[in-house]
Amino acid sequence: MHQETASISLDPVQQQQLQRIAESHRDKKGALIPVLQDAQGAFGFLSREVLQEVSRLLEIPFSVVSGVVTFYSYFSTTPRGKNTLRVCLGTACYVRNGKQVLADLQKELSVAVGETTGDRCFTLEIGRCFGACGLAPVVMVNDDVHQRVKAARIREMLAPYRACCTDDAGEEPREKEEPHE
Repeated sequence: MHQETASISLDPVQQQQLQRIAESHRDKKGALIPVLQDAQGAFGFLSREVLQEVSRLLEIPFSVVSGVVTFYSYFSTTPRGKNTLRVCLGTACYVRNGKQVLADLQKELSVAVGETTGDRCFTLEIGRCFGACGLAPVVMVNDDVHQRVKAARIREMLAPYRACCTDDAGEEPREKEEPHE
């Protein structure tokens, strides 16, 4: 699977943060994956610059670092939302309208599977069986399991997560209003 890697410049604070992450794992065998996990947690995704710096700090070829990131689906090379929505499309969820729930979420969020909303509040993904087949269809938002999801409840289900996505001023992001005449 080919992923396009987003590009950001690392400022000195980010470089120091990445250096601390690498130092915390330096003498551990197999440090690469924990360093990548911590870096993704700190920066939200793994940019090309982060991967290059990890390569330099751990003295591991960039091709190896990049190969690990593209192999494991956990890692993201593009910005992700604060909340990850996973729609189960395992057999039980699929036959109980899981595909329609996915379509309704795509419409509500205006994103396709694998994409992140413009405000970086949500990333939409598909999952295969969350072990809650009797509660199908199931949607996980982060670590929260939502059962027997129906189109009519999608906005209600998303509301508390939307409330957590605030701008720098501490207010919920809003669409720009047209000036009144």
